[in-house]
Amino acid sequence: MELSGFQSALWHRPSTLYYYRLMLYVVFKYLHFLAIFGLAGALIIENMAIKPTINGEDARNLAKVDAVYGICAALVFLFGLALWLWIGKPSDFYNSNPIFLIKVGLFIVIGILSIYPTVFFVKNRKSESEVIAVPGLIPLLLKIEMLLLLVIPILAYLMARGIGIPS
Repeated sequence: MELSGFQSALWHRPSTLYYYRLMLYVVFKYLHFLAIFGLAGALIIENMAIKPTINGEDARNLAKVDAVYGICAALVFLFGLALWLWIGKPSDFYNSNPIFLIKVGLFIVIGILSIYPTVFFVKNRKSESEVIAVPGLIPLLLKIEMLLLLVIPILAYLMARGIGIPS
């Protein structure tokens, strides 16, 4: 018995390569989200722990949290880059979407803003001082980073709804 075109499409079994690519996409997307949650958690901890003055132990702990933040940021970047260029939808889908480009731009700005606090934490991580004065710019930068990080999921939601895709 020969199947019609519609029936053939219903009974057609996708190749193993299709399932492999789909599973790879799901795994990378999941790892991307885990890294995002780790980055957000570390940034929340930094915002909660920073004070006008800290001691040596606080500086060491903030340096550790900032290291987690940096590792998670690198993982977000790497998994995101893999999804963008190799595993996810064709890169043209993302390249032509201004919402996506704004999202990437905000991530880069957050990375640039985090340089000064990171340098401060690394410089003071071995300090045994009872009182380390925290420059007023550091809490402000951490709050700005948090604010920008909160905008990125809104942009991702807009992208998922097809907003920004050229017609």
